[in-house]
Amino acid sequence: MSNSEIKTIGYDVTTERLVTFAAAASYDALPAHVVHECKRRVIDTFASALGAYDNPTSAMAHAVAARSRTDAPASVWGGAIKTTPEAAAFANGVMTRLLDISDTYLGKSRGHPSDMNAGIIAVAESARADGKALINAITLAYDVYCSFCDAIDVNAKGWDQPVYSVLGCVLGAGKLLRLSHDKMANAVSLALAPNMALAQSRRGNLSNWKGCAGANASRNAVFAAMLANDGFTGPSAVFEGDGGLWQVIGHHEWPLPEKNHLIAETHMKCLPICYHGQASVFAALALRDQVALDDIEAIRVDTYTAAVMMMGNEPSRWAPATRETADHSMPYVVASALRDGAVTDASFTAERLADRDLNRLMAKVTVQGDARLDAHYPEGAPGRVTIRTRSGATHVKEVIYPMGHFKNPLSDAQVVEKFHQMTAARLTPMQRDDVLDTLWHLEEVADVVDVIKKLCN
Repeated sequence: MSNSEIKTIGYDVTTERLVTFAAAASYDALPAHVVHECKRRVIDTFASALGAYDNPTSAMAHAVAARSRTDAPASVWGGAIKTTPEAAAFANGVMTRLLDISDTYLGKSRGHPSDMNAGIIAVAESARADGKALINAITLAYDVYCSFCDAIDVNAKGWDQPVYSVLGCVLGAGKLLRLSHDKMANAVSLALAPNMALAQSRRGNLSNWKGCAGANASRNAVFAAMLANDGFTGPSAVFEGDGGLWQVIGHHEWPLPEKNHLIAETHMKCLPICYHGQASVFAALALRDQVALDDIEAIRVDTYTAAVMMMGNEPSRWAPATRETADHSMPYVVASALRDGAVTDASFTAERLADRDLNRLMAKVTVQGDARLDAHYPEGAPGRVTIRTRSGATHVKEVIYPMGHFKNPLSDAQVVEKFHQMTAARLTPMQRDDVLDTLWHLEEVADVVDVIKKLCN
């Protein structure tokens, strides 16, 4: 889209491009396979969230949500709490991210686009939108989020991935609220100007805010869309003006998708760990039956630079004190895979973190970058594990596209199995089947409220 095609009403060019892009988004223009991929990710989002319902951090988020009330509520999934859309966005977003098993996108930068779904679904429920509108809004939000990751690495500038979330989510939420062109422009501004998030959230010993930051972006996006709907205005040059985003991080070209929709290129997780460790864990699992633990002398993990930076470049990764640090520790997750033959939520209890045998095995792990594997990233997410035994034997396994990567996708049956496993503690088998049947036919739903009711007790 050229600058001459953009209607100028006083906002900067980037804001106008985003608003025009959102206005053009239409369910009727979505290819059938994109609709299907969107439904798969909605199912995956609910699975990820309900699997974390009983987590202590979830309970804190539920308590926050329970303090707010409104005449047009949204629900906290899995329970009976009705609250404001922005509080529901936060609580459901926290649950979605806590187990680190929600979807991922890899570009120049990276993040978890399903962080936005909690906010978009909350607005859809509150506004009594239909399934087609929800699918369109989520697909739009993913296009914005993922294309932003492709164009600009905000992490390298010291900012965190919620910067991507808040912009994608506010456009999806604004689409559901049917904001006018002018109000949508203000929503974008009100989402971005107050809500730049620091990358410190993902450095060193990780706090529980690591799993809450994306949820907070979703909450902020919903609040910004509602403010704009009520007539609040934001700065008119939030990208290109003095003190705007481009001045802070440098000006970047940001091509928006023209024909393809990027939701189909996000990666779904099988393991509750940072995405950058998925391939290495699958490699370790493939080698497990070839070696005896007592015979292991050294374990080397070769991977790409971003994976080293996120999971293997700080002393805290060899001595994780929190679940959040452990699921971002390459030594911990690879050692857990070799010892237990699986990495699950149960791998991250306080008892496991303190396990001496596991810590001794973890001390044998080294993590290093490999230029050849760097060449595969971000198109792939590779890892190679080499185990050297005391007897002198060497065992090697390399994985380029871990299971769930869009080039090695989960089948629909595997998506269903993940949903069954993750929701077993909250839904009966009959409820799970009913929810899945509804979600596979989401485009036929007349009111999103009817979907959410099936998820709540």
